[in-house]
Amino acid sequence: MISLDLAIIWAGIIGFGVIMYVIMDGFDLGLGILYPFAPDEASRDVMMNSVAPVWDGNETWLVLGGAGLLGAFPLVYSVFLPALYIGVFLMLAGLIFRGISFEFRFKSKKNRHWWNRAFCGGSAVAAFAQGAVVGAYIQGFAVEDFVYVGGALDWLTPFSVLTGLGLMAGYALLGSTWLILKSEGYVQQWAYRITPKLLLAVLVVFAIVSLWTPLVSPEVRDRWLSQIHLIWVFPILAMVCAYVLYRAVKRQEEGLPFVASLGLFIFTYLGLIASKWPVIVPPNYTIWDASSAPESQLFLLIGVLFVIPIVLAYTAWTYWVFRGKVRVGEGYH
Repeated sequence: MISLDLAIIWAGIIGFGVIMYVIMDGFDLGLGILYPFAPDEASRDVMMNSVAPVWDGNETWLVLGGAGLLGAFPLVYSVFLPALYIGVFLMLAGLIFRGISFEFRFKSKKNRHWWNRAFCGGSAVAAFAQGAVVGAYIQGFAVEDFVYVGGALDWLTPFSVLTGLGLMAGYALLGSTWLILKSEGYVQQWAYRITPKLLLAVLVVFAIVSLWTPLVSPEVRDRWLSQIHLIWVFPILAMVCAYVLYRAVKRQEEGLPFVASLGLFIFTYLGLIASKWPVIVPPNYTIWDASSAPESQLFLLIGVLFVIPIVLAYTAWTYWVFRGKVRVGEGYH
C-alpha cells in the first residue's frame, strides 16, 4: 500500500516540477523566439533584461523534475533516453546556447549580432525539442519488457513536429504577455499587437492536435470517449482563458494577459495528464510498473519536502525584488 501511495505522491511532485518549469521558463524561451521580430536593438535589451535576474533560477524546476523522475521512476529512463536521446540532446544544446548568450551579449559590442542569433536559435531549438518530445509521449513508444525497441528517430513524426511548432507558438505567447507586464512605451505596444496573432496560432494548433490525437493514440481516444464529462472540463477552461486573454489585450490591461496565458498552459497540461493517467510510459506502463522500491522513494521524498519550500521561497523573493517595469536604457547588467 505504501508503494502505491508513494508512486502517486511522486507523480504529483514530478508533474508539479514540470508545470513550474514550463510556465516559468517558457516565457523567457518565448522572448528568444520573438527576438528577430523585435522593433530594434533597444527593445531586445528590454526583453533580455526583463528575464536576466530570474532565468537561471527558473531552470531549477527542470533539474528537480528530472532528478525526481530518475529516483522515483528509474525504469522510465531505460525507455525515454534511447527513445528521445536526440530530442533531449537538442533541447540541452539549445538551453546551453541560450544561457551563454545571456552572459556574453551585453559584454560584446562588435559581435553582438551573433549572440542575438545564438539566443534566438537556442530558444527556438529548445522549445521545439520540448514540444516534439511531448508529441512523442502522446504517440507512445515501441517497448517490450521495458526495453525500447524502436529507432532513434521514431520520435520525429509529422504529429510531433506539429506539437513542437505549437509549443514554440505557446512559448512566444507567454513571452509577449510577459513583455506586456514588464515593459512600457513602444515596446509594450508592439507586444500588444503581436499577442492576438500568437493566440490565434496557438488555438489553431490546439484544434489540429485535438483532432489528430485520437488517430495517433487509441488509448487517449478511448479515455476521451469514456470520460468525456471529466476530460473536456480542461479544454473548456483553456478556452475561457484564451477568451479572457483576448479581451484583456484589447482593453490593454497589463497583468491579466500574462495570468490568462499561464492558465491556458496549465489547463492544457492538466488535460494531457488526465488523458494519460496513470500511464507514464505509453501505451501500457503505469506509474506503479515503473516505480522504484518504496524505501528509495521514501528516502528521496524526505529530502524533496525540504528542498521544494526553499526553492519556492527564493523564487518568490527573486520575482518580488525585481518586480516592476524594465525601461529602455535600463537593466540589471
